[in-house]
Amino acid sequence: MKSVKRLVSCLIAVSMVMAMTACGNTEEEGAGSSEYRVAMITDAGDITDQSFNQTTYEACSEYCSEHDIDFTYKKPDGDTDYARIAMIDVAVAEGYNIIVMPGYIFAPALVETTYKYPDVKFIALDMTAGDIIAAAVGNKYYENPDAYEASDYYNTGNTYCAVYREELPGYMAGYAAVKLGYRKLGYLGGQAVPAVMRFGFGYLQGIDEAAKELGVTDDVTVQYAYGGQFYGSTEITATMDTWYSGGTEIVFACGGGIFTSAAEAASKVGGKMIGVDSDQSALIDVYGEGMTVTSAMKGLGATVKALLDSIITLGTWEEHVGKIENLGLVSGTETEENYVGLPEDTTQWNNDFTVEDYRELVKKLFDEEIMVDSSIDAMPEVSVEVNVREGTIM
Repeated sequence: MKSVKRLVSCLIAVSMVMAMTACGNTEEEGAGSSEYRVAMITDAGDITDQSFNQTTYEACSEYCSEHDIDFTYKKPDGDTDYARIAMIDVAVAEGYNIIVMPGYIFAPALVETTYKYPDVKFIALDMTAGDIIAAAVGNKYYENPDAYEASDYYNTGNTYCAVYREELPGYMAGYAAVKLGYRKLGYLGGQAVPAVMRFGFGYLQGIDEAAKELGVTDDVTVQYAYGGQFYGSTEITATMDTWYSGGTEIVFACGGGIFTSAAEAASKVGGKMIGVDSDQSALIDVYGEGMTVTSAMKGLGATVKALLDSIITLGTWEEHVGKIENLGLVSGTETEENYVGLPEDTTQWNNDFTVEDYRELVKKLFDEEIMVDSSIDAMPEVSVEVNVREGTIM
C-alpha cells in the first residue's frame, strides 16, 4: 500500500511540474547561483498567518535574499498529509534541495519523504520524536511510548528537527502579567496539542509563582479553555465576551488565528491580550491601541537562519543532522540569543516589572534557580484559582 501511495504521489508531482502548475500558491524569490535551492511548504495556513508560516517564510526569504539563494514557498491545496507530501514532491521535482517544514503536522510527510529523497536536506520545526513515531505507527505509540525509537521511522542522515520549550515563554508571560498588575487572567488555547498545552501549563506556573511572591494568590483567578481549532469563530468570540464581561483583564491566546476571537471581545471592553510564537503586537493592536501587553515568543526565524547558514555558508550541517533538539535558553545575560522569550521593545513594562526585572527572571531560569515543569500529563498544581472548561469550545 505504501509503495502504491508513493508511486501515485510521484506521478502526480511529475504531471504537475510538466503542466507548469502546482497545487496552491508558489512564489519565486530570486535566481541565485548557489548549488542550494530552498523551498518552504506551508501547513494548512498561508504566509500571512502572523504565526508559524509567516515567521518561517520571512526568515527563509530574508536569508535567501541576502545570500543569493533560490527560494520558493508552496501552499498545499488542502489540509491533508497527501497534499503536503505532494508539494514536497513538486518542490524536489523542480530542483529544490532544502525543504523547510513548519509544524508537527508535517510528521507524516517527514516519515514519507526523507527516505524517498536522500539527497535533499529537511528542516522540520516544532516536531517531536513522539510526533514522528505516532505518524509512523499510529495510536500504538501512545499505548507504550518507550517501545519505539523515532530514528527507526525517518532518515536521520538528511533531517534536522527543532522543538521548543514552550513552557518557558509561557511561564515568562504569566509571571510578567501578574507582576505588571493583572489579577484576572485567561488562557485560550487552540487544539490541545503538546505545544499549546506546554504554553498553557507554563503560563499557569508563572502566574502562580508571581502571585506567591506578591502575596496575592487569593486575588488571582485564571479562566482556562481550548477552542478546539486554530481559528476564531462566533462561538469562541461569545465565550471570550463572557470572560471579559465577567472581569477577565487579559487573555493569552495561543493557536494560530484563534486570537481574533479574543481580540474582538477585548476590543469591546478595553481588554488586554498576550500574543504567541512571535511579537504579535502589530497584528493584535489593530483591534485596539495598546491591546498587546507582551508575546510569548519562539525563535523559529532564528532557527531557520541558523540551520540554513550551517548548510549553505558554514558547512556545519553534520553537527546538526539527525538531531531532534529541544531549544530554549542558551544565555542568561544575552537575551537576544535565546530561542524563547518576551519582546523587550514592545512589552508594556512598568515600575512594578521592568525590562531589568525580566532579564533577572531569564537569568534565574537559565541558571535553573527557577525550574519550570515541562510535563503535560496533568494540569500543574498551583495555589491560584483556575477554572478549567471541560471539553473544547467548538
